[in-house]
Amino acid sequence: MIVYPAIDVRGGRCVRLVEGDFARETAYDADPADAARRWSKAGAEWLHVVDLDGAVIGEPVNTDAIRRIRHAVDTPIQLGGGLRLPEHLEAAFEMGIDRVILGTVALSDPELVKAAVQDYGDRIAVALDARDGRLAAAGWLEQTDAVATEVAQRLRAAAIAWFIATDIARDGTLSGPNLASLRGLQALLGSGVIASGGIGSIADVRAVADLGVAGVIVGRALYDGRVDLAEAIAVGKNGAYA
Repeated sequence: MIVYPAIDVRGGRCVRLVEGDFARETAYDADPADAARRWSKAGAEWLHVVDLDGAVIGEPVNTDAIRRIRHAVDTPIQLGGGLRLPEHLEAAFEMGIDRVILGTVALSDPELVKAAVQDYGDRIAVALDARDGRLAAAGWLEQTDAVATEVAQRLRAAAIAWFIATDIARDGTLSGPNLASLRGLQALLGSGVIASGGIGSIADVRAVADLGVAGVIVGRALYDGRVDLAEAIAVGKNGAYA
């Protein structure tokens, strides 16, 4: 299991939100590249970067900050937030991003997703951002009736290899992951599930690793010092025995 430190960018800074609420923001690094260097130095195998402003507006916004992150480290980066047009994907890959995450567009334009997979293969991931099992969109500001598991099944049939599964109600709360939901999604898809939301301790990392998922995203718990990245990476490699 790969541990992905989260670098959420808003207004050019590295921040963390609680349940995606922009009014509940904590700023950590004035330059997100500093966070990237810190996590890379600590052994991160991947970084999870999100353009929060882009997710709301519907197009990339924090491009300069993301470019600084890319230039600061050699660590592979997956990027999400506002990537809704073919030219957005092309620009991200030209910048050196290794994997892009499609969210809102996976619901609004499934044909674009199919074309992206044809062009870029497993460098395309889809975000399953859910409240009570139903997907949210537009930076989590719009709630839909789309059932996360049904969308996941449909997109897996379209050859999507990676799914970032976030329980919005737990994101940034440190209250623990939604293990039941993750267990069901892992059983449904079998591979490519990256867990997100609620990680607050190394025990949470172990619990997710024991599900057999491909990865886990850790944000606030790293920034607050509740989880040591090197220890989390060891757990990801060795499960409960780390």
